[in-house]
Formats: sequence, C-alpha cells, structure tokens
Amino acid sequence: MFDSYSIAVSAQMALILVIVLQATIATVAHQKQQLPPGTLGANLKHDSFVFRSHRTHQNSLENAIQIFIPSFIAIFIGVDAFSLSAALWVYVISRILHMVLYYLIATEKNPSPRTYFYLISLTANFYVIWLVLEKLIFA
Repeated sequence: MFDSYSIAVSAQMALILVIVLQATIATVAHQKQQLPPGTLGANLKHDSFVFRSHRTHQNSLENAIQIFIPSFIAIFIGVDAFSLSAALWVYVISRILHMVLYYLIATEKNPSPRTYFYLISLTANFYVIWLVLEKLIFA
C-alpha cells in the first residue's frame, strides 16, 4: 500500500524538513539578536528578519495540521495516489516559495507576493480534503 503512496509520503517528509529548516533559521536569527527562541521584541515588524523568520515558522506550524491530517486519512482510505501526490507537492512547493518570499520581502502590504503562494497551498489543501470527502461519499 505504501509503495503506491511513496511520492505522497516524500512530500510529507519534505514539508517536515522545511518546517525544521524554518525553526533552525528562526533560532539562529533570534540568537543573533540575543532574543530567546520563540520571543519577539515588542517593536519588531516586517522590516526585521527576526520577525519574518519567526512568522514564517509559525505560519507553517499553523498550516501543517491542516494538510497532514487529511493527507494521512487520504492514504489510509486509499484515495488516488497520483492525485494526492500532485496536490501535496504543489502544497510543498508553494510553501517553500512562500517561505523564500517572506524571508526576502519586508512588506506590510496586503496582498504581498507571498500571499499568492499561500493561496496556492490553501487550494491544494482544499483539494486533498476534497479527495478524502469524495472517496468517503462516493466510494
């Protein structure tokens, strides 16, 4: 069963690695500013890399549960492996691009360029949920 989902599982692992990388980057940024990990100075905003690295990691954590649980359910109930894999890799790539743009562009403007990649990942997330619902309802 897991052989047919190896590409989907590799996307899940890639996302975990991205989140660990973000945590590492945020920790190093905090240490350079002599701030305890996970804390922000009260005056930090988007012009601070410490703020952006922290928010990038937090944003990924906030969104991870929304993709991991449906994707595990999808594998468990046997949704189409190709569709699931494609959706998960779209999600992972869009989250990586979101991360890179968040690191590079210090803006409070909304929508910022990173917003578009957030929306792509959200769409991929809804598609994974749809795959699960479709399998449960119509199978």
